[in-house]
Amino acid sequence: MVSEGAAVELRSVSRKFRTGGEDVWAVREVSLSVRPGEFLALVGRSGSGKTTLLNLIAGLDRPTGGEVLIDGARVDQMNDRELDRLRRHTLGFIFQSFGLLPLLSARENVELPLRIAGLGHRERQKRVDEALAFVGLGKRADHRPYELSGGEQQRVAIARALAARPRLILADEPTGELDSATATAVFGLLRDLARVEGITIIACTHDRLVMEMAGRVEELADGRLVTSGRREVLERTLARAPSPFASRVHRETGPAQPAEGLSSLIGADYAQFRRPGTGAAAGSGGRDEAEREPKGNDPGNS
Repeated sequence: MVSEGAAVELRSVSRKFRTGGEDVWAVREVSLSVRPGEFLALVGRSGSGKTTLLNLIAGLDRPTGGEVLIDGARVDQMNDRELDRLRRHTLGFIFQSFGLLPLLSARENVELPLRIAGLGHRERQKRVDEALAFVGLGKRADHRPYELSGGEQQRVAIARALAARPRLILADEPTGELDSATATAVFGLLRDLARVEGITIIACTHDRLVMEMAGRVEELADGRLVTSGRREVLERTLARAPSPFASRVHRETGPAQPAEGLSSLIGADYAQFRRPGTGAAAGSGGRDEAEREPKGNDPGNS
């Protein structure tokens, strides 16, 4: 799909809002470089500035000060036409709420942005089939969102982002509405996008699971980048809120490296989420075991 991801650079980026007669700094003096093909997780509590930072990178908001660059181009100085071109051809978005249209099938949801972009029918179908196969939903392409589990809906949302063949994907709490097992599979899929396709991934989350999947973790607090280095963030966060992964992380002397097979974590074969041709059939549409329970009985997938 993509030969090389986009490079992102933030230079002393700040964003100030005026609220109730007072200045509130949502982001303050953040400097950050993201390499092409890197999977970066931005972690932090609610209100720490994660979503604001993503909006600034995407050009959905303008910084009060500083510079935002994608492949050397100043996003903060782009006009509406340039921003539209950037979002159509370089950026892909994944949201917590999935953002799927309920009356459209999975295929139609993935195809819609391509229609808006003016692609021809044959090219649209090729990209849709490729994207749905990548996320393992080839056989569920004609199902509507209410017929899919929460994890499957999020994978449709990922496929929709992929269909435009972006070089950079911004994910805002992509597993916030999923149970932990399904979230593990979704983060594994994002990791493969960076590894196999070379797409740059920036995901903001408060989910500890992402720390096991991302190649790098940066933490925000009160709008500031408070630490660099995945190891330190892992140690401090796991110390505050122990998780099932804590003992394994602390035993290691270097950055945590997730196992290739995640069956013990999600109760399913992780190869289902790989690109067709790289392992077990990702295009088989096989639903992971964590998603097979009736949706009404699993509050994590509501």
